[in-house]
Amino acid sequence: MGQFVIAVFKPKSGKEEILDLILREHVPTLQKLGLATDKPAYIMKSKNGTIVEVFEWVSPEAIEKAHSHLVVLEMWKEFEVCCDYEMLNNLDESKGLFAEFEPIE
Repeated sequence: MGQFVIAVFKPKSGKEEILDLILREHVPTLQKLGLATDKPAYIMKSKNGTIVEVFEWVSPEAIEKAHSHLVVLEMWKEFEVCCDYEMLNNLDESKGLFAEFEPIE
């Protein structure tokens, strides 16, 4: 059974475009490696510019496998250069009954 995840990335100053490029390849790479399902990822932006990504892992085991896969680890290093990981509950949008975000295409 799959496992949905909501990932939250706060771009570092001047690194927004790099983060955008990495995010466009993030889930397709996980899918090619058999770690994420074929369901589309949803990428959106909060009012303060933080990016929210929602996608589905194949399984909890796939998540575990990703943490030792060289391709994934290299990709995650690229994330660390251009953003900081955030918690969803730190976004103002998460405090309302319905969290609304701007879609990124």
